[in-house]
Amino acid sequence: MRAWLPLCAVLALAACDPAVPDSGAGVGFGDYDSYQAQLRRDTALATSQRQTSVATAPAGGPVASAAASPSADAPAATGAPSAAEIDAALGRTPTAAASVITPAAPAPAPVQTAAAPRTGGSARISDEQSFDAVASRESIASDAQRIQQQRAQFEQAPVTALPSRPQDTGPNLAEYALSTTNLPGQKIYRRGFTSQRKHDRACRDQSSAALAQQAFLSAGGPEKDKLGMDPDGDGFACGWDPRPFRAAKG
Repeated sequence: MRAWLPLCAVLALAACDPAVPDSGAGVGFGDYDSYQAQLRRDTALATSQRQTSVATAPAGGPVASAAASPSADAPAATGAPSAAEIDAALGRTPTAAASVITPAAPAPAPVQTAAAPRTGGSARISDEQSFDAVASRESIASDAQRIQQQRAQFEQAPVTALPSRPQDTGPNLAEYALSTTNLPGQKIYRRGFTSQRKHDRACRDQSSAALAQQAFLSAGGPEKDKLGMDPDGDGFACGWDPRPFRAAKG
């Protein structure tokens, strides 16, 4: 009696459980070859629809078709079943794919190139320091021609004899300045009465103090002052100063 109880329990469980499906039979297909054939047909159909949508779409416009753009329902290249195949195997009704509007890609912005600076008129930057610029317009032949033109324009001044220097150039102021030791205004020579008017007139007739000193020395100075140029008796006429000559020698 005890031996029949487990057997009855097993039979009861077997009657209640549904039949276990055969996993080797495939999902919705008779065999694996049928599945591969259907997969190839679906792939070819999706590719054909996508090409047709692209060919009929306006240039630059959006593509408003779910079949024209790849979706998750398209079979993958890895051989895995698509979502449509899974719905068919499970007996579900596939939902209509919403139309997807793919916005057209914005046109690339035009590339703005910097305009070359104008060099109108005579204002132009020299390119003589650029080897490439000079080499593009000059050659050995052009250099030789330019040198020949310069030689043709060259003029040599005629050689003439040097002008003769007169022997009598008057008193040498440098020698006279170095021969003296007194300062301007320091009286050394005796002078007679000389009016200021005579002094001013005599110095005004000379264009410079150096010429006045030469005229003073030529007229008997510094011992005599016939022209009235040295009333203070220092030996220097019309404000002439010997100190620059002394400083130059020192």
